[in-house]
Amino acid sequence: MAIEDTDEHVKATPREIDLHAQLDALHNQVTELLKAWETITEGPKLLSEVQNLKATLGTHSKQLEQSAEKLSQIEHKQGYAHLAVSFEGGP
Repeated sequence: MAIEDTDEHVKATPREIDLHAQLDALHNQVTELLKAWETITEGPKLLSEVQNLKATLGTHSKQLEQSAEKLSQIEHKQGYAHLAVSFEGGP
């Protein structure tokens, strides 16, 4: 007697359904833990990056302040030069 293949699907037992649900729940928990781990490990990297940006900003601020002072000195000298020319030229 030959065994015939049938198209009938084997139904899962209640125990198999329960185990499958537990497996899905565990999979979701693992996914959430991995996301949390990524967030935790990303935090120090971001903090370090922010500190580096603050340091760079401080350096650029000092450079900008020095440039403004130099510009002010140049304008001041040009003003005196203009006054000297005006004074020497007389009315």
